[in-house]
Amino acid sequence: MVGGTAYTVQYVSASTPPGTVGDFIDDVAEGDVVVIANNGRTDCTVWGDIMTQYAGIRKIAGTVIDGVCRDVSKALTDDYPLFTRGRFMRTGKDRVQVEATQVPVSIGMARVCPRDIVVADANGVVVVPRAQAREVAATARAIEQVEASIRSQIAQGKTLKEARAALAYHTLQRKGA
Repeated sequence: MVGGTAYTVQYVSASTPPGTVGDFIDDVAEGDVVVIANNGRTDCTVWGDIMTQYAGIRKIAGTVIDGVCRDVSKALTDDYPLFTRGRFMRTGKDRVQVEATQVPVSIGMARVCPRDIVVADANGVVVVPRAQAREVAATARAIEQVEASIRSQIAQGKTLKEARAALAYHTLQRKGA
């Protein structure tokens, strides 16, 4: 699992002459999660093994890409958290370029602003607006506690339906519940 604050990067199609593709990484703080908006492109990459190595050296928490990456073996051997739409071998150099950093970006259907909270694991990526972080964390803790109780109750023989009903499981995410 990875968690941290978002350092956002917006990519666009390359201009003439083409701009840079990865130099932003020098500005990313330790513990941040790099969030790259490449408009879901799957025809060229914006992250590879050099970026992974350097991110690890700088203790960057992980990277989320609305697009593809390459050199995944380096991320796997280094245990570097990398979340993408897929993998591809064609470089983004001369195909895309950084348009802006630390601006609001769209990753799939999620809007991500600089310093929003990003949490990701094998199940996917969640972005929490910074202003709502405490409220969301409290709700998540409550759900986690109830789910632990449900697991305990079903281990003791209750049906799932009974355990969920007893703990009002289906109302946990409702306002005022």
